[in-house]
Amino acid sequence: MDLSELNGKIICQKDAFLAAAKGVFIDIELQRKLGTGFFGGEGFIMHKLEGDGMAFVHAGGTIYKKTLAPGETIRLDTGCLVAMTGDVDYDIEMVRGVKTALFGGEGLFLATLRGPGAVWVQSLPFSRLASRVFAAMPQNGDSKGEGGLAGMFDFIGGDRD
Repeated sequence: MDLSELNGKIICQKDAFLAAAKGVFIDIELQRKLGTGFFGGEGFIMHKLEGDGMAFVHAGGTIYKKTLAPGETIRLDTGCLVAMTGDVDYDIEMVRGVKTALFGGEGLFLATLRGPGAVWVQSLPFSRLASRVFAAMPQNGDSKGEGGLAGMFDFIGGDRD
């Protein structure tokens, strides 16, 4: 991200920052709203990148940049927020409705972002990727029949039952 094209400031998730060129200053951005402080979890402490150089952040899955008009609002899973420009208003809200909270699969809280400004969203946060990889791993040493090293040991060892 070229900060000189983004009004000199972006706010990113604390785990999203990778590196920055000379001329970029890194600091912590605390979200001071009451809802964010109590419920924010992932979004309460973020990184503030300021300056006029290049900054590099990472994200998972598909990355989508959404430019919000003044007053335009989007709500998304807190883990899906990668970064936003400094002029975006950010808060955490509890999901409305018991059915949505219990069966929605996204957790109890959503990030509410209000324009103007740009927001970068990821489709597959690292925590979600890790849980999917863990769920696909063989349990108790059993192979699921996939190839690779685990499949080769099954071939060499044969059935031991």
